[in-house]
Amino acid sequence: MATPFSSFLWVILFSFSAFLCPYAHQARETAETHHIQVSSLIPSSTCNTSASNKGPKSEGSLEVIHKYGPCFESNQDKEQVPNHIEILLQDQSRVNSIHSRLSNSSGSNKFRVDPQAAAATLPAKSGLTIGSGNYIVTVGLGTPKRDLRLVFDTGSDLTWIQCEPCVITCYNQVDPIFNPSKSTSYSRIPCTSPSCSKLKAATGNSPRCSSTSQCLYLIAYGDRSFSIGYLSKERLTITPLDVVEDFLFGCGQDNEGLFQGFAGLLGLGRNQISIVQQAAQKYGKFFSYCLPATTSSTGYLKFGNSGRVSNAVKFTQLLTLSQSASFYGLGLTGISVNGRQLSIPASAFSAAGTLIDSGTVITRLPPVAYSELRTAVRAAMRGYPLTSPVSILDTCYDLSKSMTVLVPRIGFLFGGVSVDLDRAGVFFVVSSSQACLAFAGNNDASKVAIIGNVQQKRLEVVYDVARGMIGFGPGGCS
Repeated sequence: MATPFSSFLWVILFSFSAFLCPYAHQARETAETHHIQVSSLIPSSTCNTSASNKGPKSEGSLEVIHKYGPCFESNQDKEQVPNHIEILLQDQSRVNSIHSRLSNSSGSNKFRVDPQAAAATLPAKSGLTIGSGNYIVTVGLGTPKRDLRLVFDTGSDLTWIQCEPCVITCYNQVDPIFNPSKSTSYSRIPCTSPSCSKLKAATGNSPRCSSTSQCLYLIAYGDRSFSIGYLSKERLTITPLDVVEDFLFGCGQDNEGLFQGFAGLLGLGRNQISIVQQAAQKYGKFFSYCLPATTSSTGYLKFGNSGRVSNAVKFTQLLTLSQSASFYGLGLTGISVNGRQLSIPASAFSAAGTLIDSGTVITRLPPVAYSELRTAVRAAMRGYPLTSPVSILDTCYDLSKSMTVLVPRIGFLFGGVSVDLDRAGVFFVVSSSQACLAFAGNNDASKVAIIGNVQQKRLEVVYDVARGMIGFGPGGCS
């Protein structure tokens, strides 16, 4: 039997706990969500290179900048930078081309070209769209080396650049166009070389011979952009201490379409002709990157494993899609919001599979998975006003009247491995009055899911291709 004194204590404790209940709930929400300044979501108009990245600055490491950010000199002319609607439309074009490439992987593309004589007849079906949210690194090519800024792309295999004399067409780029005649280490690949036969798997187009029996490549993209030229080999300089000799690449003589500013593309795919495979003896088919939080900050791309991968990196199995061995496949099995796994059937992800792509901006999910995610995020964000959608993004918030915002924690589940996205990987921010959930649903459950580069921001993404593993770690860069 309780004494009057003890009864009094119970009353006090009950009242005190009732008083604390809302605050305990708030503290729990803060622990489960990202509590951030709204201003931190908006990129600066100037390049921020002062923040130190945690990524290695040693051998094999390159600085990463955004193609449409202030760190890239091409964007000094602001009229050349696409708006957010155009970026999202370009992104959808890339996604469409990935889906088309996977569904038509057995199809054959044909082209007819000789840069010394005639223009190209493009195939009806073509490969990936370069896309919009791409990231740029600077490498050296030739002897003496010339520094060139290239878009790096995990969804492409062949590295190509624009080359003098630009027999047909070259687009405008920031760096001087590479002149192979001024390099002592340059040579073209003949049609009879086994290297020439690698182009079919790497580009989807069979190689052709020039009138001088030199190997010609064509790489064409879903937006009708293309590059045509000579398959060549050259000395590639990653850093002063890291050189890849006899590197196979495309020396473009006809380069047309939506390319802008950069000198070409660095292919990081899984085909034999990609830099990952060509430099396998030096770097062990191992590379990692961190994409910066905003377009005004910097990240890194690193080749090789110097034993300095963070202990926080969680690894999951790297899968091969049956439709295309070039892409990096993942076994996505679920999604969580604020620590709670969503009710998404496992079959939703296994039906078509999942890939990770550095060139796609917005993550695409199976329809049922996106519907569950959108419902959960809207519930978590119910305290903020919804605003008009932006292109493919249908869940947008007006944060202009808020100094801070509680952003839901979103996690990807890969079997028994859970990876939380960084706070920068949740929203696609047009302005403080239009911050949109950076996910979209595929229009067909049979189409592959794609993890885009917004969701990869600030994560240390590690590709251990030799071991068939891919890892994710938090806070890899600024």
